[in-house]
Amino acid sequence: MRPSGRNFNELRTISIETGFSHHAEGSALIRMGGTEVLCTASVEGKVPGFMRGQGEGWVTAEYGMLPRATHTRGDREAARGKQSGRTQEIQRLIGRSLRAVVDRKAMGEISITLDCDVLNADGGTRCASITGAYVAMALAFRKLQATNVLKSYPIIGQVAAVSCGIFQGKPVLDLDYNEDSSADADANFILTQGGGIVEIQATAEKSTFDDAAFAALLGLARAGTEQLFAAQKAALG
Repeated sequence: MRPSGRNFNELRTISIETGFSHHAEGSALIRMGGTEVLCTASVEGKVPGFMRGQGEGWVTAEYGMLPRATHTRGDREAARGKQSGRTQEIQRLIGRSLRAVVDRKAMGEISITLDCDVLNADGGTRCASITGAYVAMALAFRKLQATNVLKSYPIIGQVAAVSCGIFQGKPVLDLDYNEDSSADADANFILTQGGGIVEIQATAEKSTFDDAAFAALLGLARAGTEQLFAAQKAALG
């Protein structure tokens, strides 16, 4: 039995609330069980220096956790004067995941920054960030198209992410903190609706896993992301 009482192939309860941030060009508050992440999309009419003159846009991300998003207070990284390696790795992952479904030539030379701020953490924060940031980004692009800043809609696919793992010897979908902290192995799957794989992060924590177990995890992830794609579509109307 999983600590939450869920079936092995059951997602946590998910909700995506759009328009949460009043000033951002796009925003979404995503809840996956006890994990809550506020995702906002901000538009700038320029690109980073290394992109200038190429006629392409840029999509990037920043990620952070509020001090009491976890069981004990964590220091603000701004107060420490530098980001942790974990933070840098996650925000690069979010950026890569979103760029995988954007035609950057159709953007022209504009930038979108996705800010993913974890309000409450109960496992799977990077996956929730990617899934919610897609919605915030889509809303921002819709606004740019409606105001004739963009001639065409530059999103060419749908992307979502979900965690899976081996818990008490069994493959399970969408790990919460209790499972993630004691899993035999855990993995994050970033997938597109067309069946593409953007990235897979899989790690043996207590024991190795074989091809059959990995295939089972991938199957769970594909089924789980199909539900997340549906939630994204519902949020976007």
